[in-house]
Amino acid sequence: MRTKSLKKNKINVVTLGCSKNVYDSEVLMGQLRANNKEVVHEEEGNVVVINTCGFIANAKEESVNTILEYVQKKEAGEVDKVFVTGCLSERYKPDLQKEIPNVDDYFGTSDLPNLLKALGADYKHELLGERLTTTPKNYAYLKIAEGCDRPCSFCAIPLMRGKHKSKPMEELVAEAEKLAANGVRELILIAQDLTYYGLDLYKKRNLAELLQKLAKVTGIEWIRLHYAFPTGFPMDVLEVMKDDPKICDYIDIPLQHIADPILKSMRRGTTKAKTTKLLQDFREAVPGMAIRTTLIVGYPGETEADFQILKDWVRAMRFERLGCFTYSHEENTHAFNLADDVPQEIKQQRANEIMEVQSQISWELNQDKIGKTFRCIIDRKEGNYFIGRTEFDSPDVDNEVLVDASKYYVKIGDFANIKITEASDFDLYGMPILSS
Repeated sequence: MRTKSLKKNKINVVTLGCSKNVYDSEVLMGQLRANNKEVVHEEEGNVVVINTCGFIANAKEESVNTILEYVQKKEAGEVDKVFVTGCLSERYKPDLQKEIPNVDDYFGTSDLPNLLKALGADYKHELLGERLTTTPKNYAYLKIAEGCDRPCSFCAIPLMRGKHKSKPMEELVAEAEKLAANGVRELILIAQDLTYYGLDLYKKRNLAELLQKLAKVTGIEWIRLHYAFPTGFPMDVLEVMKDDPKICDYIDIPLQHIADPILKSMRRGTTKAKTTKLLQDFREAVPGMAIRTTLIVGYPGETEADFQILKDWVRAMRFERLGCFTYSHEENTHAFNLADDVPQEIKQQRANEIMEVQSQISWELNQDKIGKTFRCIIDRKEGNYFIGRTEFDSPDVDNEVLVDASKYYVKIGDFANIKITEASDFDLYGMPILSS
């Protein structure tokens, strides 16, 4: 017989998926704390809220497995209640209710007030920008918009997040000021598409102006751009990046593919020639900038010739940072009408080949850094190393700079000048240099 937990009501928020979900969990936790609820992030608690991802097959599988894990704990009396929110439950709520009925309730991506009510809390409108951050104290994500208006054939995000909706500049500046007051030094701007920012509110692409306003916030020293769309990119952003030292010379611009037949089928609104020209313009406007991209291999109809075009292009473009995914056939997307005709083993083989090319490029680029000194932000200590990043590296996905803690000391959360002494394909090793 199931026994009631003896623990008092402690709410454990479990976050899966991308940085947008991290942000949403932090907002949820901020609301709960303002309601005097005891809330923790991925620790022990008798009430569990799982913030799910529903983007591609692997992410959906991880979300379902996590839900099942906590349902089993509930059935064993280890937790009292399990709630599910986020993209998976936005997209598949009826199916989930049928298949996993022992969850107390399911909520979508815009159901925060109802979720709070189920947790015995009130949604407080006055908590603009208040969050309980879960990242290291020196950086935080700043979501500048929600949703996406792009028609990409493979993507289910509009199904889960709706149409693009920008946040007003004054709200974002106020949120940045609160983060800075709490010790945040680096803002990582996120959205489904940063470049659309402002079109709905101000009738023009306004990312450059937003960057200028955020750069004036006292205490913020780095501002990093994630998830820009290549078509219609607002080039005035590059002028701000070049002129303002607070804007990192870094951009994450998912390009997905480069073979023209695949780009057309993906409904990306661009061509190989236009994309290549855009990247050349980036590098001319901001010499030395780091460009990060992500690619998809195994898309329906991708021939060996299409893949070779992509592989040769990756070799030629020498991206500073690159990730590669295998295509996931998603219901209710435009591409779901196409035959998923590339076998999984071929998809994986192609992804491995792309990453082998990128690994060599990254190794060569990193060798060039040996002997040079970079201003790094120190995120954490792990084992025998302090771990930091240059302005050309984002947390979790890019290179890290490792400093031997048995020989040197650097303060976590601060900036330090690090001279690079060794380099591998995805890690740098260095020693602190005292500024004169």
